[in-house]
Amino acid sequence: MGGRQELTDAHWFEPLAKHMGSAYLRYSFTKGTVHEVDFLERVLALETSSSILDVGCGPGRHALEFARRGHRVTGVDISETFIDVARAAAHKEDLAVDFERFDVRLLPGEWRGGFDAVVCLCQGGFGLMLDPAEDERAMVGMAECLREGGRLALTAFNAYFAVKHFSGAAFDAATGTTSEQTEVRDDRGHPRAATLWAGCYTPKELNLLARRGGLGNVRVFGVEPGAYGEAEPSVDLPEFLLLAERSVAAH
Repeated sequence: MGGRQELTDAHWFEPLAKHMGSAYLRYSFTKGTVHEVDFLERVLALETSSSILDVGCGPGRHALEFARRGHRVTGVDISETFIDVARAAAHKEDLAVDFERFDVRLLPGEWRGGFDAVVCLCQGGFGLMLDPAEDERAMVGMAECLREGGRLALTAFNAYFAVKHFSGAAFDAATGTTSEQTEVRDDRGHPRAATLWAGCYTPKELNLLARRGGLGNVRVFGVEPGAYGEAEPSVDLPEFLLLAERSVAAH
C-alpha cells in the first residue's frame, strides 16, 4: 500500500541519516529491540498477523522484529537512506515488510483506519520537529491510521529528565526543546559535525495530544531504551512511553 511522497521541505535529520546509514545501528540505544517488541506485543494485545504501522522506522529494527513474529508490517521514515537499509535487511531475511519513504506529517489518507497498531519509537517521526504544532499534526495522523480499537505506542523524551540530568545539551524552557552539538559517524568511522534537536514532553502534554487526536484509554509510563515496562513516570527515566487506543467516538 502507499507510495513515495515528493517532499518539498527537507528535515534537518535527513543529511545526518544519509551520513550514518547502517552505522546508526551501532548506537547502544538500538540494542534492546527484542525486549522492546516483547513488551509491545503484550501491552498492545497483538494477535498473530496483526497489521502494524511503524512510523519513523529508521533502518527498520522494530519493523523487522515484528515481521519475524508473523505480523504484517509497514515501515515509514523520512530518510531515503534508512529506508534503503531497511529494505536490504528485509530482503536478506526474506521478510515481507513494506518500507516506504513518508513524512509523518503527511501520512496518506488511504491508510485511515487501516492498522491494528501504530508504533512510533525512539523519537521516530515525533519529537524531532522544531514546531510543536507539527508534533500535534503527527499525533493526529497516526491516530487516524488506527482502526476502531487499535492502539498506539509512542515514546518521547522526558522534559523533567532533561532539566535534571542533561549536561551536554542545552534546554530551551520556552519551547521544551534540547539541542546538542555532537558528531555522527558513517560505517567507515568518518565523523560529521551535527546539531541534534529533540522535543521534550511531560505526561500531561502527551495525554492532551493523544486526546486531541481522538485517542482514549491513555497511559504514560517511564521507560528507557531496552528497558520498557510499566513504571510510573519519574524525573529519572529518560523517556515516556505513551499507550492509547482509538475510540469509537473518534470516527
